[in-house]
Amino acid sequence: MITGNLATLKMATLPPALAALLSRPEHSFAALLAHDDGKIQPQEAGWFCNIGVANTAPEETRHTEFHRRYLDIQILLEGEEIIHFSCADARQQQAEERKPDLFIVAQPQLPHSLHLRPGDFAIFYPGEAHQALCAVGEPATIRKAVFKIPLEAL
Repeated sequence: MITGNLATLKMATLPPALAALLSRPEHSFAALLAHDDGKIQPQEAGWFCNIGVANTAPEETRHTEFHRRYLDIQILLEGEEIIHFSCADARQQQAEERKPDLFIVAQPQLPHSLHLRPGDFAIFYPGEAHQALCAVGEPATIRKAVFKIPLEAL
């Protein structure tokens, strides 16, 4: 897991492919914030990005997920959220595949938490369990961009 803020991207010391992707002018905080909600998927790109609103909820009502093929770059655009996560490899845990490459962990162990504010991002590699959209206080509407990058793109 890697975390940082788009305003100080170089401090995150990202792998070159991820640094290049997030350094593009069209992926700056201002550009993503101004972008319409929906899916971004350039031709011939193996990655895609979904931008949209979501609702946070109490952590006990949120599922914990991991991926096998894609890594997530979750960028908060508006609002605040908490993401609980683990650095342990969840791929050996009991999980249900609800959608392609979306595995829901049955008995998550999430000892770490991030409090994201606008411009903050968190990158979760395949196998890293994470519980996104947890409320900071009362449930609220947030807006975020979630990039899905195939592992082979690194």
